[in-house]
Amino acid sequence: MEPREVLQQWLDAFNNGDAMAVADLYDDHAINHQVAYDPVVGKTAIAERYAEIFANNHVGCIPVNIFQDGEWAILEWKNPNGLRGSGFFHIRHHKIVLHRGYWDKMTLERLHRQA
Repeated sequence: MEPREVLQQWLDAFNNGDAMAVADLYDDHAINHQVAYDPVVGKTAIAERYAEIFANNHVGCIPVNIFQDGEWAILEWKNPNGLRGSGFFHIRHHKIVLHRGYWDKMTLERLHRQA
């Protein structure tokens, strides 16, 4: 399975709000480091973080561009409220070992205050 295919599975699980399905795509010792937060390490902690995200203000992820370079998949995205960002996924043996996300936390908080 190519990294792009793993990323598509991630998108499907994320947009379904399924924290366990998202976490199952990560390696047991994976790191998920979103720019506005401290890194989350390990599949269990990643599942907990996604459960929290989906319980509070989850609105979905719309792909704008998807790129692949070797073991890396890169996602440019937007959400239905207009927030934009990108994610870099290092994928080995069909599992995400590193996920680095970039987006504007202040814009996200402003959008949630308006909702």
